[in-house]
Amino acid sequence: MSIITISDSARAHFKKLLSNQADGTQIRVFVINPGTPTAECGVSYCPIDSIEDSDIEEKNEDFSIYIDEISAPFLDDAIIDFVTDELGSQLTLKAPNAKMKKVADDAPLIERVDYMIQTEINTQLAGHGGYVSLIELTEDNHVILQFGGGCNGCSMVDFTLKEGIEKQLLAAFPELAGVRDLTDHQAGSHSYY
Repeated sequence: MSIITISDSARAHFKKLLSNQADGTQIRVFVINPGTPTAECGVSYCPIDSIEDSDIEEKNEDFSIYIDEISAPFLDDAIIDFVTDELGSQLTLKAPNAKMKKVADDAPLIERVDYMIQTEINTQLAGHGGYVSLIELTEDNHVILQFGGGCNGCSMVDFTLKEGIEKQLLAAFPELAGVRDLTDHQAGSHSYY
């Protein structure tokens, strides 16, 4: 089973790009700062002499994708697409696990909740310059969160907590009792309104 899913349009785009490169050149997909909030994914050419013995090779019809062993767990479920719209064409790489390794379905509840916060909820809050951190999972299964960035002091934080975050978490984890905010909200120029 492949780590990375490549759309037909991305496959055709890679084939076209590689036709102008030195013989044997392939594609490399990687993550810089994997498992951190500053993780960034990248795609580059991979000349034959830069392939390492420890690289993972994913063969396609016309080329191979190479992934270094450190990046591999963070590229699980990644999708590469080549999208054309009114603004032009662009290669997209979506890697939901780049900032945090995927956790097993039987992992402790706190790890599964934190994974959802990091990979789904914080990606939604990032559009407003904010994020949320898991502080604690209480004995009675309440998730204690702290808002940061543009969420700290935002006039919509209560709505975001109850109608957004809490509903998402309770739908995914019915065993949770609720979500509470620990943040001492200070309104200011950093807040999103």
